[in-house]
Amino acid sequence: MRIAVFTGSHDGPPSHRAAAAAFATELAQAGVGIVYGGGRVGLMGVIADAALAAGGEVVGVIPQHLVDDEVAHPGLPRLEVVQSMHERKAVMADLADAFVALPGAAGTLEELFEAWTWGMLGLHAKPTALFDVDGFWQPLLTQLHRMVDDGYLDGVRLDALGVVHSATSLLTFVENYEHPPRKWTAAPHDPPPP
Repeated sequence: MRIAVFTGSHDGPPSHRAAAAAFATELAQAGVGIVYGGGRVGLMGVIADAALAAGGEVVGVIPQHLVDDEVAHPGLPRLEVVQSMHERKAVMADLADAFVALPGAAGTLEELFEAWTWGMLGLHAKPTALFDVDGFWQPLLTQLHRMVDDGYLDGVRLDALGVVHSATSLLTFVENYEHPPRKWTAAPHDPPPP
């Protein structure tokens, strides 16, 4: 099994670095591979270094422009170099059996929401989760609940988004995951939803 890890290219606070390293070490010790954005910087680098140190499989996927900027991790046994950010996400999705977002910024959110949305649309049936360190994802979860309350998001979709606090709880979530029905399931002659 491989987990796609979305996370920041900045270090964040020490507690986030420690949690990311422990998370990656646990995955490696459980025999679970990691697919990530291929960088040597920030929490991305922490994840890769910790998993490699624990003997885990780490696959990096990085666009050429970031290789040119010398951001690629030099110690990866497998680094897929692609032409665009779009291709990077597609390759990561193909290589992974599940997705998890650790703390990060706009890019982490963008990757998380695309993977989660693809699942809603029936493009895959892979679990998606948030690794919540120090309550980092709680404000986002408040906003997502507001989207449910205001009728923009079906509660079953939010319920399908895992919130985990360790690699063990992530693997339990993945093992027990039941994918909700795809968002649009109307027969061809049914009227569109209101």
